[in-house]
Amino acid sequence: MSSTPEPSRRPALGRARLWQAFIRPSSGQFVVAALLAAVGFSAVTQVRANELDDTYAGYREQDLVDVLTALSGASQRAEGELARLTDTRRELRSVTGRREAAIADARQSLDTYNILAGLVPVTGPGIRVTIAETEGEADLESMIDTIQELRNAGAESIAINGQVRVIAQTAFEDGIGGIAVDGVLLQPPYVLDVIGDPSTLRSAMVFLRGPVDQLADDGATVVIDEFSSLNINAVRGPDS
Repeated sequence: MSSTPEPSRRPALGRARLWQAFIRPSSGQFVVAALLAAVGFSAVTQVRANELDDTYAGYREQDLVDVLTALSGASQRAEGELARLTDTRRELRSVTGRREAAIADARQSLDTYNILAGLVPVTGPGIRVTIAETEGEADLESMIDTIQELRNAGAESIAINGQVRVIAQTAFEDGIGGIAVDGVLLQPPYVLDVIGDPSTLRSAMVFLRGPVDQLADDGATVVIDEFSSLNINAVRGPDS
């Protein structure tokens, strides 16, 4: 009996074998596929290379020289523009830095002016000087000397009795039952809040024949307290 398949079954067998080869390729088929892929890649690369070669294939030697010269000039112009932009950026940064420094200096100067003019509250280390009239009245001259010594010691801000901010133009006068400071009558005890270095300010009060001794001669006693943070809230109006 012959084993040759009947003619009607041959197409079905062919499709089955083709499908079997597709889903389960043999090692030989892998090799063939790899070779075909390599040949295809080589063909595409060759075509692209030929296209690039064809771009300059018709150029004369002088034409090629001109192309290279143009490319070199474009490169130099690009480098020059890059250098110019770099210098511009550096200059802008420098100008911006100087402007920011000037603004910072102006703000610091404004803050210092506002403090010296007594226009803003101040917080910082300092001392509180309490002057009590125990045996006699504190003399006006002794009070003025006390303020002056504190200023010389670096006092940034001074307020008396939490009511009057003392500035360079502050006026002191004798008043009934107290002292008039810029027209405001202040009565004892006089409390001076002073912003500055506490130890330096204390030294300005207690040296021999200094403010403490002067006030003691007037019959007043002085108590000095040091603070790491002291608030002065009394401010002056812009026109005062």
